Amino acid sequence: CTMAEQDELKVEGMTCANCAMGVRKRLEKIGLEGVDVNFSTGEVHYTNIPKLETEKISREIEDLGYAVIDGAENEQNKNGTLSKIEKKFYFSLLFTIPLFAHMFLPFAFLHNPWVQLALSIPVVVLGFMHFGKSAFHSVKNGVPNMDVLIFIGSMSAFVYSLIGTLQYMGGAEAAGYLFYETAATIISLVLLGNVLEHRSVKQTTTAIAELNELQVETADLVIQNGAEEEIKEVKIEELRMSDIVQLKEGDRIPADGKLRSGKLFVDQAMLTGEAELIEKNKGDKLIGGTIIKEGNARMMVTAVGKETTLAKIINLVKKAQTEKPDIQRLGDRVSAVFVPVVVGISLLTFLAWYFALGASLQQSLMTAIAVLVISCPCAMGLATPTAVMVGVGRAAKQGILIKGGATVEVFAKIKQLVFDKTGTLTTGNFQLQKVELLSDEMDEEEVKKVIYSLEQFSSHPLAKSISGLLKQEGVKSMPLLEQKELKGKGIQAKDMEGNLYQLGSPKWLTKDGEAKFYLTKNEKLVAGIFMEDQLRPDAPEMIKAFKESGIKTYLLSGDKQAKTKEVADFTAVDEFKAEQLPDEKLAEIEKIQKGGLTAMVGDGINDAPALSKADVGISLSGATQIAIQSAQVILLNAKSLNDVYKAFKVSEHTLLTIKQNLFWALAYNVVAIPLAAFGYLDPMLAAFSMAFSDVVVIGNSIRLKHKKLD
Repeated sequence: CTMAEQDELKVEGMTCANCAMGVRKRLEKIGLEGVDVNFSTGEVHYTNIPKLETEKISREIEDLGYAVIDGAENEQNKNGTLSKIEKKFYFSLLFTIPLFAHMFLPFAFLHNPWVQLALSIPVVVLGFMHFGKSAFHSVKNGVPNMDVLIFIGSMSAFVYSLIGTLQYMGGAEAAGYLFYETAATIISLVLLGNVLEHRSVKQTTTAIAELNELQVETADLVIQNGAEEEIKEVKIEELRMSDIVQLKEGDRIPADGKLRSGKLFVDQAMLTGEAELIEKNKGDKLIGGTIIKEGNARMMVTAVGKETTLAKIINLVKKAQTEKPDIQRLGDRVSAVFVPVVVGISLLTFLAWYFALGASLQQSLMTAIAVLVISCPCAMGLATPTAVMVGVGRAAKQGILIKGGATVEVFAKIKQLVFDKTGTLTTGNFQLQKVELLSDEMDEEEVKKVIYSLEQFSSHPLAKSISGLLKQEGVKSMPLLEQKELKGKGIQAKDMEGNLYQLGSPKWLTKDGEAKFYLTKNEKLVAGIFMEDQLRPDAPEMIKAFKESGIKTYLLSGDKQAKTKEVADFTAVDEFKAEQLPDEKLAEIEKIQKGGLTAMVGDGINDAPALSKADVGISLSGATQIAIQSAQVILLNAKSLNDVYKAFKVSEHTLLTIKQNLFWALAYNVVAIPLAAFGYLDPMLAAFSMAFSDVVVIGNSIRLKHKKLD
């Protein structure tokens, strides 16, 4: 069965991990499945199994105090229009500045309690609506969020000041009771923090934005009208499979396709990290979004919409950026109890100052409010997702697709790395040395014809090389029936006369043999095929880098002992095993895993089981679809093995950034809350500190975008 497709909503107003948890619980309560809420990006993903209307789902989210942004609003935000949170901040700032200024300016009217009350009411009403609704529903759902702290703190200062103003009506001195500026400043500074967080988080998701920009809006469609043809510009959504599209120099290729006529030089750097231009000739695959640097040509469309390579990459990176690594559980556990604990500390602080230390009501209340507003659960919630978004995004821009935060964490901790040989440590570009006839039933021309016909049905890299070489020789194919590929063994089929041909490994077809593979006709050996593969020149350097990082390296190959040993000696891997069938590779991976977390780099259908079994499976772009699905890391640039090490270093530094972020978030709260409780910080300074604590975490994550990894 296929997985149900996930829907997505964009939500504004979530400020901490508990906000996201509240939204998730509410959506699960109404029957949605697979709910994932990322408060840092505002993205909510879910599977709509009960087939609820989007309006109902949006209402459920809005009932919690958050705003669901439609596509138009999202575009406006992208185009520089102020977001809702920015509008609220600037509105509150308009009234907060004169309120705050009365502490420094000698204007008597600013000290009047009624003027201060009038200036504070718009801000307090805004704060009541913005924080109050969210706070109420979070408590109702049993997951109190940060807005509870802000709401209690700001409303306490306002109510306290209001009581002082009412006393002023009775003739009492009001100066010691007026803290309207505290209530307004807390609200404005927290909104400022939300604005800075909102803008900073955008910097962590630039990889997605840049990939989206590669998507083309229009294409030049070639329309045949009898003997005449017309070229018409159409929207990309109108393209269909097998359409013919005109390509011009300087254009982005509008969709995936095959070159039908002409010759191109294409820049694929944004998708694969390859800086050099790639030559494309008739029949070659083209990737949508890549740039035509030279040439004019026509292509036939082979994939559109969500089926294109670019769309799949964008979807994969999006999913990867929302997946949580295990280390985030620490932040989630702390966040779950954070708000009730802080409220408790604040209450104890008030009681201790007022009753035990004999402080005034005003001082006791202000100290308790400072405790509420300085605490910051957001930083813990942002620590992991922002680092993962930057790390996964940085890797994607280099042509490395990492499937999620969990993969990042595991890959960074690996102790062992296993390599396949063919197409991995070697280029997979085989040269045909000779065909050795072992029977007089077939001549060399017939043998090559059968081989070419059989290999067209195989997805193995070796098969692709052989069929390509024979095609260049001008070998023609023959019709075959009942084609069947046997994992790790080879391929078989019958001709129109019922003869059974089998082409595959010596281990399958003969007990012993020096040829790369053999051909049988009706289970009788007729030929041995000798091939020569090229070693990747960058393999020794890459393996040396891993060994210097303390990682043990292995080579598992289905090839003969002598050939495998030659590659093992060239690359200097620690251990190797030859003539391994898929089930034997699987067993070896299980043995190796006893020594610690294990990653495997593989290519081809026979590696899929081992890739799935390894803690991290790494697949090259030339691999089959099944190998890509089995892997957690995909290298789009099949030419560079050094990308394996780059992926490791990105993962390692992403995990380091997460640890730094969590340390800061925990250390900040451990130090800041006691400072506020002991009276060293007033509420406004506390609110200012809290507003910028998130920015420190996000800033450290953004640093990963440009950080040198070696």
